[in-house]
Amino acid sequence: MEFTAPEIDWLLVSPLLAVFAAALVGIAVEAFTPRSLRRPVQAGIAAVGLLTALVLTVVVALELPSQGGGAAHGDVTLAGAVVVDGPAVFLWGLLAVVAVGGLALFTERRVDAGLPVFAGQASVPPGADLGGGPGIGTGGAGEATGDGGAPASYDRWEHTEVYPLLTFAVAGMMLFAAAGDLLTMFVALEILSLPLYLLCGLGRRRRLLSQESAMKYFLLGAFSSGFFVYGAALLYGYSGTLSLAGIAAAVGAGGGPTVLLLAGVALVMVALLFKVGAVPFHAWTPDVYQGAPTPVTAFMAAATKIAAFGAVLRFLYVAVGDARWDWAPLVWVVAILTMLGGVVLAVGQSDIKRLLAYSSIAHTGFLLTGVLGLQGTGELGVDQVTSLQAVLFYLATYGVATVGIFAVTTLVRDAGGEASGVDRWSGVGRTSPLVAGAFAVFLLSLAGIPLTSGFVAKWSVFASAAGAGAWPVVAVAITSSIVAVYFYVRHIVTMFFADPPADPPAVVSPSPATSVTIGVALLATVALGVVPGPLLELAGDAGSFLR
Repeated sequence: MEFTAPEIDWLLVSPLLAVFAAALVGIAVEAFTPRSLRRPVQAGIAAVGLLTALVLTVVVALELPSQGGGAAHGDVTLAGAVVVDGPAVFLWGLLAVVAVGGLALFTERRVDAGLPVFAGQASVPPGADLGGGPGIGTGGAGEATGDGGAPASYDRWEHTEVYPLLTFAVAGMMLFAAAGDLLTMFVALEILSLPLYLLCGLGRRRRLLSQESAMKYFLLGAFSSGFFVYGAALLYGYSGTLSLAGIAAAVGAGGGPTVLLLAGVALVMVALLFKVGAVPFHAWTPDVYQGAPTPVTAFMAAATKIAAFGAVLRFLYVAVGDARWDWAPLVWVVAILTMLGGVVLAVGQSDIKRLLAYSSIAHTGFLLTGVLGLQGTGELGVDQVTSLQAVLFYLATYGVATVGIFAVTTLVRDAGGEASGVDRWSGVGRTSPLVAGAFAVFLLSLAGIPLTSGFVAKWSVFASAAGAGAWPVVAVAITSSIVAVYFYVRHIVTMFFADPPADPPAVVSPSPATSVTIGVALLATVALGVVPGPLLELAGDAGSFLR
């Protein structure tokens, strides 16, 4: 038999290849570059790779061919494994922007007396000597040592592998959002997950908490991967293919056993709902958000949700869109439980990172509400936003605000590192009004207050779901949003009107990279609340998914 090589449109996949290339070059740099040069070189390579991917994404978006009379844009490449369509390119651009912000936070040194965020070595045990002293350098031959030859101090050591780990995670996320079959989707899931497991356990401070969060995330993530594989096997048994388009054709024809279809959809959705942190698959979220280094939390909270919802939308809309009356009740229940669980558990939180973790869970429920707005083209009203358009806009606003709010969290510090206790922020608005004001704007956006991007995002997903008849879910979403306003505004009141503690934390000045990240996120949050039209139109122009 003659082998026919698959046709590959290299331009279509060039953003993905740029990020993968940056990750591979980063590995080589780690092996052959002197330790003293690794940090600037690694950060530069990651930045070049991400910015190149962003530019190439714009180029690809301008060159996408129209399909289906203009209803969709893009093409299928790599033998159907990758689908580069309008929604995928939109998500690629959004992931690149969020990843650049995360990279800026990874490079931060000024907030903690010139020390890195990450542990010097992954094997550094909890309770190891982290204090400075003479002879502390780059870990070479002159490093001070203790008994047995072990380093006596790790404070100037640095884990520069975090940069290729970040780029590998971004590459996996981009592939996850554009996967054309379940096998590619599973490979992408592992590529994005494994670096995150490692990054969560590399916190220089609170080593035990950081390592515990990484272990929990890894174990639960392994279980979710098992569910995905089992579900994919059942869907293969139903349709005879792992291709999303092939599964859609089998669903439309109604040929296979329905029990295989429903069980397969349920198991695949367990894995996808785990990645987005939906109830009842949310248990990892508060522990990982709290224990991971805050720059990792910022990057993971924003980018993972963007990529995972891209996969959720592609799986539900493309593979099993014709069976939406079968899976919609499941999503109804999960969306309601997620919104209620997130806001109720957030009310009693005294740690800011755990508060934002439960807030993230609630926002997952709001996004699932938008997913329920799937309708046919003929069912849409005049000027009504589509469910895909609404969810894409929501992901953009949420991702930017999330990176910004976690970046601000790193600036309020006490002797033990970040002042994560809510009560420790009392009076910050009086001593540092700019920092507290930026934090307040991000909180108001997450609450969905008018004139912020969060208000327009919530309005769009709620309107989309209501147009599809999911009124009970919308009612719960509105109620949950009202409850959420309480704990967001409560923190603002604490910052501006509560008396500061006897030993108030210090508000430090960040590096230019972190300052720019906060400033851009703040500007985007306000601008998209006042003038949301261009981004909404861009999300609408992305068109529908290709099959």
